[in-house]
Amino acid sequence: MSALGDLDLHALRVRWRKLFRKEAPGHLTRSLLLRILAYRVQANAFGDLDRETLRFLDRIARGRRAGEATPVPPVAETRTLKAGSQLVREHDGVMHRVTVVEGGYAWEGTTYGSLSEVARAITGTRWNGPRFFGLRDRPTRTKAGGAA
Repeated sequence: MSALGDLDLHALRVRWRKLFRKEAPGHLTRSLLLRILAYRVQANAFGDLDRETLRFLDRIARGRRAGEATPVPPVAETRTLKAGSQLVREHDGVMHRVTVVEGGYAWEGTTYGSLSEVARAITGTRWNGPRFFGLRDRPTRTKAGGAA
């Protein structure tokens, strides 16, 4: 099977017909056809958006058709790292890789309960772990040089 990016407009329309079981809209450019097909292939292989996100997007689309302003989606208060994620930080010329595991963080063969413990093991001093690994914004500086 050819990669989608290698297909011309006609071949993309044929793929659309096979995938969606209807003709592709005539106004779609090759670039848009390619992006929509790629999304659908990926969603079929790995799963589509969750139900809550689909409902939210449908609400936005209905509101836009009715002339309403588009709502700003809420931002999650906390970010969670999934097991298997890797955090990379260079310190004193050495690259450190920390792997998120169930119940903590693995570094150099030891599992730690918090990122701050890992940062302390790496640096020998007390650090805010999320800040050390770039997961939190650094404090902004005012023109006078102090923290804002």
